[in-house]
Amino acid sequence: MPFPHLLAPLDLGHAMLRNRVVMGSMHTGLEETGDWARVAEFYAARARGGVGLIVTGGMAPNREGGVFPGAAGLFTDQDIANHARVTSAVHADGGKIAMQVLHAGRYAYSPECVAPSAIKSPISPFPPKELDEEGIEKQISDIVTAAARAREAGYDGVEVMGSEGYFLNQFLVTHTNRRTDRWGGDYANRMRLPIEVVRRVRAATGSDFILIYRLSLIDLVPDGSSWDEVVSLAKSIEQAGASLINTGIGWHEARVPTIATSVPRAAFAHLTARLRPEVTIPVITSNRINAPEVAEAILASGQADLVSMARPFLADPDFVAKAASGRAAEIAPCIACNQACLDHTFSGKLTSCLVNPRACAETELVYTPTVAPKRVAIVGAGPAGMMAAITAAGRGHRVTLFDKADEVGGQLNFAKQVPGKEEFHGLVGWFSTMLDRTGVALRLGAEATPHDLQSFDEIVIATGVRPRDPGIPTDPDALVLNYIDVLHGAPTGARVAIVGAGGIGFDVAETLVHAGESPTEHPELWRTEWGVSTPWQDRGGLSPNGPAPRLPARQVILLQRKAGRPGRHLGKTTGWIHRASLAMMGVKMVGGVNYERITRDGLAVSYGANRERPETLAVDAVVLCAGQEPDRKLSDQLVALGIPHHVIGGADVAAELDAKRAIDQGARLAARL
Repeated sequence: MPFPHLLAPLDLGHAMLRNRVVMGSMHTGLEETGDWARVAEFYAARARGGVGLIVTGGMAPNREGGVFPGAAGLFTDQDIANHARVTSAVHADGGKIAMQVLHAGRYAYSPECVAPSAIKSPISPFPPKELDEEGIEKQISDIVTAAARAREAGYDGVEVMGSEGYFLNQFLVTHTNRRTDRWGGDYANRMRLPIEVVRRVRAATGSDFILIYRLSLIDLVPDGSSWDEVVSLAKSIEQAGASLINTGIGWHEARVPTIATSVPRAAFAHLTARLRPEVTIPVITSNRINAPEVAEAILASGQADLVSMARPFLADPDFVAKAASGRAAEIAPCIACNQACLDHTFSGKLTSCLVNPRACAETELVYTPTVAPKRVAIVGAGPAGMMAAITAAGRGHRVTLFDKADEVGGQLNFAKQVPGKEEFHGLVGWFSTMLDRTGVALRLGAEATPHDLQSFDEIVIATGVRPRDPGIPTDPDALVLNYIDVLHGAPTGARVAIVGAGGIGFDVAETLVHAGESPTEHPELWRTEWGVSTPWQDRGGLSPNGPAPRLPARQVILLQRKAGRPGRHLGKTTGWIHRASLAMMGVKMVGGVNYERITRDGLAVSYGANRERPETLAVDAVVLCAGQEPDRKLSDQLVALGIPHHVIGGADVAAELDAKRAIDQGARLAARL
């Protein structure tokens, strides 16, 4: 059997899990739509795909504890009936499902938010109200009531959210708990609340109900928990009645990335391994585990009893089924980009997935087998073209994919060269596998012409983009490159100015300052660079010496025309990581720049609308990352000949290189053909 540890059942005594795979909690926004058929199908698809235990997105126990106003919860009989549709659908497909009860505490985006102490969170605009004894009792009671209602709705269990800096976690550390009553002070008092919650949830739900406690193993904030405190809490949570302990990593306000693509795979599994011998109940590990091989290795080495993966089940609901049937190469990989999941969540949008546009749209975006197969030509083997090709071919169309390059991938082949974006290798590999498995005919290494396309029933143009020339006056002997040159390894010299501070500019800067091994491929190196220690060495797992990045390979200055902070419009949950990473490597970031001339001595600039403070930046090379233009040459030729066709991806709209939009367009067009 492939992956014998991952696929082994687990007997909890009161419940049998069919394997060691947990779909971790993700807030998708689906419950808030009120479309319960859609919610049910989202979870049922993952149950059909073989997940051992599903954990829902966080459900609020009361209004003040919701992550935002209107957050879903089990407040009424109708809520219970709605959730019963979800649990019935999951059970019908052989799955088990637990509801996460999440009280946001001071993280709630609401003026009604409450906390152990009136200390405002740096990531929420509202100062919390400090709870009195009566208020604390209300929160306990409401969490217990939510758990009891979850059982009534047919859930197999609940997960009590006690990590990531949410309400229960806030009571545990002096960083947020300044109380002097029985809920504060020494650690025995500070851990009183989570223990009481677990004890009373167990009493209210009975002995034959799965009770998971999500415990923060490393807070990554000042004055976080020590390891002795973590272990003490874990043992007390077990005694209070928990069935499982799940791993929580880092508070949301922590200035250390924990789930972005630049974080090494399984970077925190060693913490779960350290906790596992301290308790007798099974322990779940989590964070940046996105392949069955990684999960199997963790379990085989005894680091955990179960593995939690959340976003990988957005990317592919059939992850487990494919692994079990020897089709692991067909698993659509989560690249931890956050673009369509967490960035959407924190922007109030419905969650989806860059790799899988059907995520959370299972009832809306349906790939039905075609009853009238067509001959389909797709020009451009970038993300839009590849997604269109595998989707159309999967529906039964006969697809030919053209590209002038010798390999598939398009702009993804540039992304995979950037340190910290190694996951893109896997994405290109997956597309290549699926093009082969769906029978797409490849025509690579030659530029398609209108003549090549005339015999097809449908023509799709996905020719992508070309770098935009910003038109800066340039002396003949100046060294000027574009981002494609740099990512292909063109020499730049030791001092480089980058024109354009969008996503591409940041990627090029990251590439230029790094030399040697990528920290993403080496966890110890990554931890050193970000100042991550362990809770048994330093409280909260933060090194007292702070981040210790390597010396940069080059001096880089990153420039933009717009006034304001460069990188302000990067991803909502990842932009700060890119800015912090470059700042640690000494990259200077400047806004409000006018580009006067590129000379052999450097880049002549001035600042502001009045072109003040003219100077020449002494650099060896200038790299142009000033946006893109659609490559519509072939489309224009087809228009001139009156040949109908579709245009998708960058050839349609050339904003920042946007694989999310391109893949979504490719999928939706192919679903309609």
